Amino acid sequence: MNPGVGIRLRHGFVLSLLLIGLFIATRLTNLTKLPIFTDEAIYVRWAQIGTRDASWRFISMTDGKQPLFTWVAMTIMRFVPDPLYAGRLVSVLSGVGSALGIFFLSKTLFKSLRVSFLSSFLYIISPFSLVYDRMALYDSLVAMFSLWNLYFAVLLVRTLRLDVALIFGMTLGLGMLNKTSGFLSLYLAPLTMVLMDWRRGKIIRRIARWALLLAVSAVLSQAVYGVLRLSPFFHMIAQKDAIFVYPFREWISHPTHFFVGNMRGLIDWLVHYLTWPVTIAAIVPAISIFRKPREKLLLYGWWLAPFVALALFGKVLYPRFVLFMSMPLLILAATTIDGVMRRWPKTFLEIFLIGCIVVPSVYTDYLLITDPIYAPIPQADRGQYINDWPAGWGVSEVASLLAEASKRGHIVVYTEGTFGLLPYGLEIMLVDNPNIEIHGIWPVPEDIPQEVARDARLYPTYFVMNQRLDVPRGWLLTLVASYPKGIRKDRTLRLYSVSAPLSQDAKVKNTSSGSDNSLSSQNKTQPKP
Repeated sequence: MNPGVGIRLRHGFVLSLLLIGLFIATRLTNLTKLPIFTDEAIYVRWAQIGTRDASWRFISMTDGKQPLFTWVAMTIMRFVPDPLYAGRLVSVLSGVGSALGIFFLSKTLFKSLRVSFLSSFLYIISPFSLVYDRMALYDSLVAMFSLWNLYFAVLLVRTLRLDVALIFGMTLGLGMLNKTSGFLSLYLAPLTMVLMDWRRGKIIRRIARWALLLAVSAVLSQAVYGVLRLSPFFHMIAQKDAIFVYPFREWISHPTHFFVGNMRGLIDWLVHYLTWPVTIAAIVPAISIFRKPREKLLLYGWWLAPFVALALFGKVLYPRFVLFMSMPLLILAATTIDGVMRRWPKTFLEIFLIGCIVVPSVYTDYLLITDPIYAPIPQADRGQYINDWPAGWGVSEVASLLAEASKRGHIVVYTEGTFGLLPYGLEIMLVDNPNIEIHGIWPVPEDIPQEVARDARLYPTYFVMNQRLDVPRGWLLTLVASYPKGIRKDRTLRLYSVSAPLSQDAKVKNTSSGSDNSLSSQNKTQPKP
């Protein structure tokens, strides 16, 4: 073997081990330090129900969500006893797939191992990927499929092979089984034609062959996606999508009305999560577009097309929607670092420039892992995950208090809400406790419902409040514990004990007649096994 080849192999092996170690350290350290988020509670509870009752494997479809994430979570829950940890492991494993996908994609595009290692390194230390690789949400899996779909789309246009088309069709279909945004990879596939060698002969024949193979991939992806038609709730997907994206018939009445505002928000989230230095490093290749121009144009197009489309059609936006779009920018930033290393090798300037690019991400990562309350992430996500009512501070503590109280006998727990953090967050942790009965109420009436008053006379009864700041006037409540949301003191999760009315004159609202204030232990037709 050539000594130079042997040295490169050893270096590659050592770098691979270092990246693996860095990934494990950043993804698994304090994995559950950030409390459960309301959407996590929903997805984890769905997976928990599906694990226990096979007839509810499509449970996510009742809310218009594709089921792949919950299917993977159901599998992991069979081996991992902590439901939240198991749900977040789905995203950790998705991060493994993304780190590998970005490595092979960048290697295929730029034929450089250094760019490949740098791309994977930037993925691992990116605060954007770190946040969502550590949460039980769909978006890390979306990013993984986006990367692999682009990889196979590139292979398809360069090789024009049937086996690649078949694999591409499978990854497309799996991405669609996870989230509707998986369809974008199919819509964006024609962009890869920029990589076709237009100087070779028989160009018409090659274009026709590519189009035929892409059609095979599309048909196969729809066959995979067709599995969802087995569920009677298939129609709910379109209804759910309409909540977040304007349907065309509605968008056409105001095609650019929200575009500027949406674009500002999306750019702010992107820069916040990527950090300014990485964002600038991703823009620099546009200046030197003459080097590998087609590859760079493809990456910019794969980012910009869905980014602009989301700004145009987006109705309800969250930073996590941008995660998969940012993946090509990490590869472009890696080419900038590679250029610095080639231009100023082993100099102070090289170390300084690379440090300026990397250090802000590492600083944010450190806080996300050790003290997420103070991590500098976008305000929209700070509110959801840390400082506002969707954040699950206090849920595990309340569950522990209720579990302790149940040791003395049967207790009844009512929660403010029938879907989401409450009651799902408590049900996830207490589902196997036969002494605890959990019910949800929404909206919370001012007068104590008859069922609550009856239970308060028979058993120790508790009420958990999360969104409402004041106490309903007709309830006899005693505060047991209160837990602030992040750094905010005006947002708390509160556990109350409920006392029965003292006399017959006390106002008792009968909800058994089916009014809007009725009690519910079933949410969106979902069972409670």
